[in-house]
Amino acid sequence: MSKRNSQASKTAARERLRVERERQAKRAKAKRQIIVAASVVAVLAAAGGIGYAVVQANKPTHWEAVKDDKVVAPANTTGKDGTTVVIGKASAKKTLKIYEDPRCPVCAQFEQTVGSTFKKDLDAGKYKFQYVGATFIDNKDNGEGSKNALSALGAALNVSDQAFLDYKTAMYSTKWHPDETQDKFKDDSYLIKVAQTVPALKDNTKFQTAVKKGTYDAWAMAMSKTFDDNKDGVTGTPGFVMDGKQLNGGTPLLTVADFNKVVGAALKA
Repeated sequence: MSKRNSQASKTAARERLRVERERQAKRAKAKRQIIVAASVVAVLAAAGGIGYAVVQANKPTHWEAVKDDKVVAPANTTGKDGTTVVIGKASAKKTLKIYEDPRCPVCAQFEQTVGSTFKKDLDAGKYKFQYVGATFIDNKDNGEGSKNALSALGAALNVSDQAFLDYKTAMYSTKWHPDETQDKFKDDSYLIKVAQTVPALKDNTKFQTAVKKGTYDAWAMAMSKTFDDNKDGVTGTPGFVMDGKQLNGGTPLLTVADFNKVVGAALKA
């Protein structure tokens, strides 16, 4: 082989080596760019996920959100946002105000034991009945049943006073009232099932639509606020007030004898 050919071969080999090195360098650079891009996407995705989680965590619940909604007040109510619910004969001179939470087991006990006596008094015109609904039991377990049941009671009240009273009785009955640890009232289907036992609400599509759509959800929250802000000094349920005074020192009236004695004395006062 001539020196010229030998030199040319070496030059060609060096050129091939240079080209190969450049090719490898380009591949390495491209690979690094892909890795960096992927890392950036991963970081952004993680940040986005964290951001979404934060937004969701701080997003108000349905019940918190409806506090700012326009209140649709049920029929048969008066006062601001329809939160004054008074039932009874106009001729009755005094009003018995009762504070209740739909999930309250003691309220259920009162209804089951004294409810029939209370209704007889109401029908007889001994006093009017003012209802104040509370939802504080939901706060204990992040529940929804008290609020949802109160909204359904609003739908019943929109039908009639009697439908409201009968539905409330059904809710507190031994058959339908759940244990305080079971939040069954959060389900519209359960509330509608209970309502099927009330003549005025059975197969009542207007009532059922109101329950499913949450027509009175904002009203329920407004009503609940009247309990939270009450000036009668009531902090638990059931609470009984007449003439601005808590009856029986705030202790629930859970027997017919106690109820008749304490309410009878308040009526004479």
